[in-house]
Amino acid sequence: MSRIGRLPVSLPEGVSVTVNEGNLITVKGPLGELSQKVAPEINVSAEPNQVVVNRPTEQKHHKSLHGLYRSLINNMVVGVSKGYEIKQELVGIGFRAQAKGQLLELSLGYSHDIVLEIPVEIKIETKTERRSNPIITLKSIDKQLLGHVAAKIRSLKPPEPYKGKGIRYVGEQLRRKAGKTASV
Repeated sequence: MSRIGRLPVSLPEGVSVTVNEGNLITVKGPLGELSQKVAPEINVSAEPNQVVVNRPTEQKHHKSLHGLYRSLINNMVVGVSKGYEIKQELVGIGFRAQAKGQLLELSLGYSHDIVLEIPVEIKIETKTERRSNPIITLKSIDKQLLGHVAAKIRSLKPPEPYKGKGIRYVGEQLRRKAGKTASV
């Protein structure tokens, strides 16, 4: 049996899960509401304090779906109870970030500024202090959407291995390469 799939998802205080017709899972909590459609062959049962995911057979396809949907349901429960946050820093001279409502304006050393429209489900903040790198903070209850938007922002200027310039996650360790002078 799947190590992840067989674990029940415990529900914290104030979070409720409903399973509708057609295997539509709805999770409601203090921060909001999320929904996820589950494959018809996977059985999801919502009990008062936990959610249990079961599979019908030991086929490889069913095993993979078993762990997947358990993880997705757990991510929804954590999202509506605590929420998720991703911080990114802009490393480079003259790199700037400014949030104007749901628009993120980035100056990344190109000949033009880049303006991204951030989905309304995500709250965005930028912080710029003297003598430190600008930091972009993304907050949401939807882990999947949050990771997608953060990856999109990072793809605009990924960190390069020689000087480390670019957009990186806060606390991320990069593999640095030695320059030409180091090879003797």
